[in-house]
Amino acid sequence: MPKEIAVIGLVVLAGFLVGGVYAAWKTAKVFAVLLGLLAALAIGGAVAWML
Repeated sequence: MPKEIAVIGLVVLAGFLVGGVYAAWKTAKVFAVLLGLLAALAIGGAVAWML
């Protein structure tokens, strides 16, 4: 698999998770924080993969 496809997939996953944070923030803050941490890991993985 080319490097760019994996990076794009991780960025898309992070965007999906950030959307979950936005949707869950008012009702389930603990779950939203967990999703935020997972989104940060996905972005970090994408950056590390590109380097």
